[in-house]
Amino acid sequence: MWEERYNTEDYVFGREPAAFLRRHESWLKRGEFALSVADGEGRNSVFLAEKGLKVIAWDGAPTAVEKARALAHERGVAVAYEVADIEDWAWPEARFDLVLGVFIQFVGPEARARLFERMKRAVKPGGVLMLHGYTPKQLDYGTGGPKAVENLYTPELLREAFGDLEIRELEAYEAELDEGGGHVGRSALIDLVAVKPLS
Repeated sequence: MWEERYNTEDYVFGREPAAFLRRHESWLKRGEFALSVADGEGRNSVFLAEKGLKVIAWDGAPTAVEKARALAHERGVAVAYEVADIEDWAWPEARFDLVLGVFIQFVGPEARARLFERMKRAVKPGGVLMLHGYTPKQLDYGTGGPKAVENLYTPELLREAFGDLEIRELEAYEAELDEGGGHVGRSALIDLVAVKPLS
């Protein structure tokens, strides 16, 4: 499905980073090591690289990764891209200063629980995990995201999933998005920023 969706000349979600990432630029530290999970066409990984981070990114759709490589080349930055999915990517332990997930709500509750655990394990102690997605109210708007309510995030769900981290920000809100053709219009969003304890 994703391979088919990304197989267009246009960048489905645009070539600029998610507004979420721009709003949280203060967390991006030059020289740090970052992972962008299910990165799509590269808009977020390229932005991280432009901010001076060393970035690894993967996505399950080969066409998306091709477009991401082209975008990185065009912008003059280096990102290590891989074609993989959440089950077969070789998740490292405590390797990244930043683990980023932007609109990665393509998995149901069981796979999501595994994904969140792998993301947490991949963060170094003292490192940051950032997550951005939609709440169930997004189904009323229909301006992007999954149609399955069980794939959407609530503050309670994220507080439970990431309660072993130090949650620095957890906010559900509404905003106008203009991110390619894929995310346009009034949207019901949620942001999480959490730090992995040092011990």
